[in-house]
Amino acid sequence: MHDELLTIGRFARLCRLSVKQLRHYDETGLLTPALVDPGSGYRYYAPEQARDALTIALLREMDLPLAVIARALAAEPGHRAEILRAERDRLAERISRDQARLGMLERLAEGGLPGYEVTLGREPERGLAVVRAVCGPAEIGRTVGECLGRLLTVLGETGIAWEPPLCALYPLDLGERTAIAVGARTPHGQGAPGLEFEALPGGPVAETVHVGPYAQLPLAYHALFAAVHERGLRPLAPVRETYLVGPGEAPQEEFMTRLTIPVQESTA
Repeated sequence: MHDELLTIGRFARLCRLSVKQLRHYDETGLLTPALVDPGSGYRYYAPEQARDALTIALLREMDLPLAVIARALAAEPGHRAEILRAERDRLAERISRDQARLGMLERLAEGGLPGYEVTLGREPERGLAVVRAVCGPAEIGRTVGECLGRLLTVLGETGIAWEPPLCALYPLDLGERTAIAVGARTPHGQGAPGLEFEALPGGPVAETVHVGPYAQLPLAYHALFAAVHERGLRPLAPVRETYLVGPGEAPQEEFMTRLTIPVQESTA
């Protein structure tokens, strides 16, 4: 039987893996040898295991976690495709975030921190019809888009009149799970099934306007929060994003978003 099998060294060379990697894959249950000699402890592999070994090497090169690779190898072809597509989507989202960071770094490298005019004013009391969601920080952009879609669908189906622009509400701190709301002003706070009512109290606010992609909003938030603290003010929730010019109205370089933070005199 040994003649039909490959030693771990030969199998490693065949699959362009190291002996150390194969031993680790065995210890984690990812790729078990066809035979382990009970006397010597030598590991032997069958030639038909090469496909799995090469697949492991390929997926590891793509930085897929070992646990995901194990599930993919054990799955039926249809489910395996679902697992790999989910990893593809996660990779695409990570690439998108990295591209946004690159854009911000390029903007900072070219001109330093961009200048934002931060003004103090007063907001009247407002009533919004909103939809709510909870998501992680990396999912905020997608979740806001989904909430906007749900909001507009309900408003359209019910025929409720609403006043642009649309806005989103956030807590001051973006934790691992963040509760957000996306809303529109409706007459007298009129609601509908699938919508909730949010009453925003009036009062003093600090605000600025960001022109450019949503991915670069952190630059505007940096300037806004810095100005709030430098003026001895205390920021209050919810933070508001008002979408003055958005998708479908202009290219993303011309998006216009007003950021508003309710404030009060600091007691510190």
